[in-house]
Amino acid sequence: MNRSPDLLRTPAEPLPPGLPEWEGLMRGVCDAMRRGQASLAETTCLQALAIAQALLTAGDAARADDRMAAFVVTHLQLADLCRNADREHDAVAHLCTAHRTLMALLRSGSAEPALQQAAFRHSRETHAALLAHLAEHGSDPAIVAALRAGCMPFSHAAHGATLH
Repeated sequence: MNRSPDLLRTPAEPLPPGLPEWEGLMRGVCDAMRRGQASLAETTCLQALAIAQALLTAGDAARADDRMAAFVVTHLQLADLCRNADREHDAVAHLCTAHRTLMALLRSGSAEPALQQAAFRHSRETHAALLAHLAEHGSDPAIVAALRAGCMPFSHAAHGATLH
């Protein structure tokens, strides 16, 4: 699956440092995939992941959703690339890491509220990706554990509500 690196924003809004580089790298991933250069696509995607991980701590509340989208999109793209290379274990690792990271942010007492809200919104994507993997490949202990991470109450939910 080809995941779009273009983030929704108005032209007047400045991007946080690193986001333009992330977008450029993700365009490179798409270009490499179109040319059939899977190894280059994965290497470039790993470079984009390093930026996406750094963006999570960038502290730009106005762009929290874009920062979270970069993180999620990159992990989902890497999972697709690994799956295409018949490296199912690596694909599962990327899916689980993305979801567990969002769940940890939701439970964090020190995470910025805007980032927690973005994590909550994007958790639907990671949750759906985990469920799709189960539907296609059957039960996997890592996937089941990651899904259970979203089923526990968290501090921002109303009176013990769960995420999924």
